[in-house]
Amino acid sequence: MLDNAQKTSALPPEIARRRTFAIISHPDAGKTTLTEKFLLFGGAIQMAGQVRAKGEARRTRSDFMQMEKDRGISVSASAMSFDFKEFRFNLVDTPGHSDFSEDTYRTLTAVDAAVMVIDGAKGVESQTQKLFEVCRLRDLPILTFCNKMDRESRDTFDIIDEIQENLAIDVTPASWPIGVGREFAGCYDMLNDRLELMDRADRNKVAASIEINGLDDPKLDEHLPADLVKKLREEVEMARELLPPLDPQAVLEGHMTPIWFGSAINSFGVKELMNGIATYGPEPQPQSAEPRAIAPDETKVSGFVFKVQANMDPKHRDRVAFVRMASGHFKRGMKLTHVRSKKPMTISNPVLFLASDRELADEAWAGDIIGIPNHGQLRIGDTLTEGEALRVSGIPSFAPELLQTARAGDPLKSKHLEKALMQFAEEGAAKVFKPAFGSGFIVGVVGALQFEVLASRIELEYGLPVRFESSQFTSARWAQGNRAALDAFIKANPLHIAHDNDGDVVYLTRLQWDIDRVERDYPDIRLTATKEMMV
Repeated sequence: MLDNAQKTSALPPEIARRRTFAIISHPDAGKTTLTEKFLLFGGAIQMAGQVRAKGEARRTRSDFMQMEKDRGISVSASAMSFDFKEFRFNLVDTPGHSDFSEDTYRTLTAVDAAVMVIDGAKGVESQTQKLFEVCRLRDLPILTFCNKMDRESRDTFDIIDEIQENLAIDVTPASWPIGVGREFAGCYDMLNDRLELMDRADRNKVAASIEINGLDDPKLDEHLPADLVKKLREEVEMARELLPPLDPQAVLEGHMTPIWFGSAINSFGVKELMNGIATYGPEPQPQSAEPRAIAPDETKVSGFVFKVQANMDPKHRDRVAFVRMASGHFKRGMKLTHVRSKKPMTISNPVLFLASDRELADEAWAGDIIGIPNHGQLRIGDTLTEGEALRVSGIPSFAPELLQTARAGDPLKSKHLEKALMQFAEEGAAKVFKPAFGSGFIVGVVGALQFEVLASRIELEYGLPVRFESSQFTSARWAQGNRAALDAFIKANPLHIAHDNDGDVVYLTRLQWDIDRVERDYPDIRLTATKEMMV
C-alpha cells in the first residue's frame, strides 16, 4: 500500500523527500513524548528521555530552557531535522500551553502539514481546537495520532465522531486499536493488513509486526484472546461500512485526516504514524509572498524568519533566527540579500537543529529549517533571497491580552532592562511598548505564564531582577491612518499613546469604551488587534 501511494513528484528528488511538519496538541496529550520517539526511530537519539527516569535522563531532548526542564512543559517551539528511511523529516515541536499560542501560530506559517495529537481519554480539548482552526485557515493537511490508548480511553467510534463534529473534518482510520487500558494489546493496521503488537516490557522497542491476510486469518487467534478478536472483527467491519476510505488527495487538501492509535510512551503506533507522514504528508509547498509566490523548485535560494530565539546558549549572548527555506539549494557561505535592509549577508555558520544540539549546516534545500546566528539583524518576518525583493507574507503578530509595567529591581540597571526587553520583543516572546508619557515600559503577553517565563529568563540570562506590576491599561491596539490624521490623534490622546519595538503607534486602552470612542470620533484612524510581521 505504501509503495503504491508514493507520489511521483515534479520536484527535484532532494526537495521531494522532505517533510516539514509541526506537532500540535493540548498540553499533556503527550506531544513532547511523541517527538522523542520520532527522534528515536529516526536514529537521532539512542534513548528517549523518559519523564519518570532519574536526574538528567528525565530531561526531554526538545525542551532546552531551564523553565521547561523544571516544569516539564514546552514553552518555546523547537526545530529538529532527522532522516527516516529515504525521507528527511523537519519537525517543529510547538508549545501546547495556550499562554504561548502566538509562538505556535507563527510556527504554523513555516510548515507544510501538522500532526494533531489527542488524548484517548479526553478527546478534542480547547487548545487543540484553537490550533486546528489556525491549520484550517492555512489549509494545512492534518494527520491525527490518538495517544495513551494503554490507559483507560473512550470508545474508538466516540473519539472519531467527536473529531468529525468538533473540527468539521472527515476522519478515516489508518489503524484500529485492539482493547483499551490494561487490555490494550496493539492495533490492526488497516492500510497494510498487519497486526501490530505492543511490547510493554521495553518502552524504547519497536512493536512486533505480524503480516496477516485479512481479519479471517487464523493467525489472529494465535496472538490475541478470543474476546478481543471477536470485538476487533465487528468494529473494523463497522468502521469500513460507516467511515470513508482514505483519499490521499483529500488529505493533502485538508478535508480529511487519517487517524492512528497508539501509546507514544510505549513506542507503539509511532512507526506507523511516521510511515503515514512519509506517504501522505505533502512535499515542500509554495510560499505566499509579495509581489509573487515562491515555488520550492526555483533555483534561486529564498527563505524567511518565523522565529528568533535569544540566548539558546547562555554562555554566549547569541540570537538564532529560525529560517524556513522556501526555494533553491542553499550552501554554507552564500551571500543572501536581507530584503528589509537591502544589505547583503554572508551566511557563514548556519546550523541544523536536533533540539538544543546544533551542527553546522553545509547545505539546505527548500523545506528545511536552519538557524542563522546573528546579532539582531534578523527579525521575525524577514525574508532572505538571492537578490530579488520578495517579502513572505502572512506571519501574524497579535495584540496582547495582558499588560503589566516592567521595573528593574535596581533603578541603576534600567538601561540594561530596556536592552533585555527589546531582545525579547524582537524574539516575539512579548510585546514591549514605550509610553509616550512617563517612564518605564509596558509589557504585553498572551498568557500570564509568559510573565513568569520573562522574569526568570531576564534574571538567568541577564542577571537582572525584574518586577512586573499591574498596569492601568488592559489592552493594546495598533493605530493606523494617514500621517496627518495619526499626528492629530496622537496629540489629542497623549496618555494613551505608546510605540512598539518597531516604532509603530500603539493605542493603550482601559475599557472597550476607549476603542468605541476612537471608532466614533476618529473615522480616519483604524485600530487593529493584529499586525502582519512583514518588513
